[in-house]
Amino acid sequence: MANLDTKKIRNVVLLGHSGCGKTSLAEAMLYISGGTDRLGKITDGNTVCDYDAEEISRGFSLSLSLANLTWKDVKVNVLDTPGYLDFTGEAAQAIRVADSAVIVMDARAGIEVGTELAWDYATAAGLPKAFFINKFDDNEARFGKVLDALHDKFGKSVCPLTIPMVKNGEVVGAIDLIEQTAHVFDKNGRHSVEIIPEESMESTAHFRDMLMEAVASADEELMMKYFEGEEIGVMEALNAIHEGIIRGDIIPVFCGAATKLWGVWTLLDKVADSFPRHTAKGNEKLADGGEMEINPDGEPAMFVFKTVADPFVGKMSFFKVMNGTLKKDATLVNRTTGDNEKMAHIYVMKGKKQTEVDSLCCGDIGMVAKLNNTNTNDTLTWNSAFEYAKITYPTPYYSQTMIPASTADESKISQAITKMCEEDRTIRYENNAETKQMLVHGIGDMHLAVLAAKLKNRFGVNVKYDVPKIAYREKITKRVDVEGKHKKQNGGSGQYGHVKIRFAPGEAEGLTFNISVVGGTVPKNFYPAVEKGLQDSMLKGAAGFPMISLEADLYDGSYHAVDSDELSFKTAAQIAYKKCLELAAPVLLEPVGDMFVTVPDSLVGDIMGDVNKRRGSVMGMNPAEGKSGYTTIQVLVPKSEIVDYPIALRAMSKGLGSMEYSVTGYDTVPGNITAKIVEEYKKSQEA
Repeated sequence: MANLDTKKIRNVVLLGHSGCGKTSLAEAMLYISGGTDRLGKITDGNTVCDYDAEEISRGFSLSLSLANLTWKDVKVNVLDTPGYLDFTGEAAQAIRVADSAVIVMDARAGIEVGTELAWDYATAAGLPKAFFINKFDDNEARFGKVLDALHDKFGKSVCPLTIPMVKNGEVVGAIDLIEQTAHVFDKNGRHSVEIIPEESMESTAHFRDMLMEAVASADEELMMKYFEGEEIGVMEALNAIHEGIIRGDIIPVFCGAATKLWGVWTLLDKVADSFPRHTAKGNEKLADGGEMEINPDGEPAMFVFKTVADPFVGKMSFFKVMNGTLKKDATLVNRTTGDNEKMAHIYVMKGKKQTEVDSLCCGDIGMVAKLNNTNTNDTLTWNSAFEYAKITYPTPYYSQTMIPASTADESKISQAITKMCEEDRTIRYENNAETKQMLVHGIGDMHLAVLAAKLKNRFGVNVKYDVPKIAYREKITKRVDVEGKHKKQNGGSGQYGHVKIRFAPGEAEGLTFNISVVGGTVPKNFYPAVEKGLQDSMLKGAAGFPMISLEADLYDGSYHAVDSDELSFKTAAQIAYKKCLELAAPVLLEPVGDMFVTVPDSLVGDIMGDVNKRRGSVMGMNPAEGKSGYTTIQVLVPKSEIVDYPIALRAMSKGLGSMEYSVTGYDTVPGNITAKIVEEYKKSQEA
């Protein structure tokens, strides 16, 4: 596209509930604009945006996909996002670089969880918004009911620009409320402009009043005309809508049927004519909390918002040109790592198709391959040293043990999972030294299932999952005096070590070792051996778990001038420790932590009831910060009881709930549960 500049760039993110038709809408926009020569279908697995093997097999989007098209000499970068809640990290990436959001809805289902979350995400990011009510031709669709629900839920700034036109009980087209014309569609998606039929005049007048009220509210002069009963002109309305969308004073509602191409022309017209460009917001937020003015003619600066580990292409870095113009072969400095990176080849993306370009102007989105020292959230600039505000990802709380299927898989898993963590910032991986397990943390079970599939398809690594072990601890509860004696005679030099130790529950987390020996009954040079013997013994308590908070006072003992050595006293200390376990009534401790659960007010009772079943204690409740109608509940709960809680919370709250959790300490495990844990541990050791 010749003479492309920032004014002719629109970056639009498609958000909404899973299955509402985001990918179908993107496909329709591409086909109508000539961006593709055939209309792909999700059921056929041939859409532009859902090209990954896992997306095709599952029938829904799993990752952010980028596609560009041209409409009325304007380049539109469409960012198609997954609606499934496990992949909200992908939506967060798209929202960070989008300049406006279209929230897609299913006309039959109305406002769903994904609709509310999409609104919240876009609002938090300060994005101008619009709604596209999809599948409006379905017999079960009720456009008026959905629109009223939007109006009630999100305010009077929500107003219709197009409504369905019904003829003989069937939807045959859409009515443009500004132009007051009817667009009738044929079976191929083509439309013709007609006069609004008499049977639709009443509904047109009703919804046009709703539109004009919103238009008037966005402009003082038009407000006066509206209240005085004067007609607001078409150009006046269009200009007010354009400014209102940018300011967020007007949230337009479009309707259509993406798979039939109905209503998509009107949406594309408004995207090109009225949706904001990159420079509309004036400034870009920085990582330090400040702001920087956007200058299309300034020095080039780019922000990497997504990374893909492609086994054939290599590392693919998706970026937005935040300032200036980026040219091929330019060398920029990564302000996160300090490394120089050369933009050897710059591409624009249409699904998986790459098209090389010589430059990208301010506000445009592209991809560069093989930037080995650049990752998601990195800022690259020419001379100025600053970093753009980074993407905030949801914390992954759903954990599973990752088990390689074979020795060959085990040797490859580390490199493969590292690349996947670079690509997906909502995945966290760790080798837990205490439980001897490889742990992977994600948003939910679907998230980790897809991770396993990608590891197999991309890197040939087969893994399976299991419930992770809990890192229990042990602690004694009584003060005891014990004696440990090690004596061995086999002819020649023997071994002799003898200690008397007073054990007690300690204050510090580890071993507190005191010495109160009088008269040299235990020589000083053997003190370290006694301490080392106790430290080694503390790795296992009576039930096999590490001992913590142990205080040991070496107060007496004896030695042999010839047979005593460090090993003898170390062994004597270990014998004393074993006697301590028999006498000092050790108890099992489990990790507990603070969990903050934020849910709609109506669900507080359900959450508290469930928490009680999980041995949790409610510590307090407060109105949720920045979320009207929500409550945050603080709970002290054992880690073992919330292994599945991210999934359970989603089910209870229908996806509207959120949680935070961090281990803050250890608490005693009830006796009946201790017996089960010890039994399971012994079985695992035998196995």
